[in-house]
Amino acid sequence: MRILGLSGSLRRDSHNTSLLRAAAMSLPSGVELELFDGLSDLPHYNADIDADPAPESVARLREAIAGADGVLIATPEFNGSIPGALKNALDWASRPFPDNALRGMPVAVVGASTGLFGAVWAQADVRKVLETIGADVIDSELPVGQAHIAFGDHGHLADAGMRDALEGLVAVLATRAGAAEVMAT
Repeated sequence: MRILGLSGSLRRDSHNTSLLRAAAMSLPSGVELELFDGLSDLPHYNADIDADPAPESVARLREAIAGADGVLIATPEFNGSIPGALKNALDWASRPFPDNALRGMPVAVVGASTGLFGAVWAQADVRKVLETIGADVIDSELPVGQAHIAFGDHGHLADAGMRDALEGLVAVLATRAGAAEVMAT
């Protein structure tokens, strides 16, 4: 089973990409996480260029989502909401509506920030957008605050309770993705 990881941060040393890597270490046996690295390649959403064929970077995003059994999104919080690059990616992935790659797809949202609240507002906004798109959104959050000190030497979350919460969330995502896979066959 394959989970696609989308980091809402374009920064090289992103705490949210680190959170996805930590999640990859927490996945149940037989489940792998593939990090999507093309958010910065996407053009701004423009219906005039959303045609067949889609721009190459857009097609790559849509194919990566369609080829996954579930999606794990890690988002920072920019000005109290979703970073523009992530919102843009979700806008592209939401087309063509209603038969987009995210429709019915099991998706979990986590977030990390250097502040105390771990991007909770951004996580809520991302879940709202995903629900509008038609994704099967897991109604849970994992706020990783003070992300600059949250990770240990080997990339795991330093706090055992936070590690357990991440492991539990990705287990729920994997279970939901497995159930969706069975229903599709």
